[in-house]
Amino acid sequence: MANKWDHLNHLQLGKYAEYFVKMEFTLAGFDVYSAEVDDKGIDFVVRKDETAYYDVQVKSARGANYIFIQKDKFNLRKNLLASVVLFEESKTPKIYLIPSSEWSNPNSLLVSRDYEGKKSKPEWGLNISKKNLDLLSKFEFENVIDTL
Repeated sequence: MANKWDHLNHLQLGKYAEYFVKMEFTLAGFDVYSAEVDDKGIDFVVRKDETAYYDVQVKSARGANYIFIQKDKFNLRKNLLASVVLFEESKTPKIYLIPSSEWSNPNSLLVSRDYEGKKSKPEWGLNISKKNLDLLSKFEFENVIDTL
């Protein structure tokens, strides 16, 4: 059966993405610990061994899109990851792992927006477009997981 994502609402798609990423981390040999409350912008924690753990924030989107994470919930640091799951009709979702420190050097894919003097809160953004697919490809789950 082909994967059909269009019948899922935004919350359902997000929940599916979160569980999908947890399963992939488990398959890669990580211990996965769920957060009881998501008030700090952390969906779950993964542990590779006794000395290495990572906080993970999961975001999902259907196709080319703009994704953002509020800066006050995503302080750039070595052990914080953004996991982005892209859904395309009739395909298995594609997972990307982006170390938060990558936003230290913004580019056309990874952007920083402060919105000074505006209502919107400052955010880290991800411009997912055909033009930026090459920049995004280095963050494919399979390319990043072995570096953690």
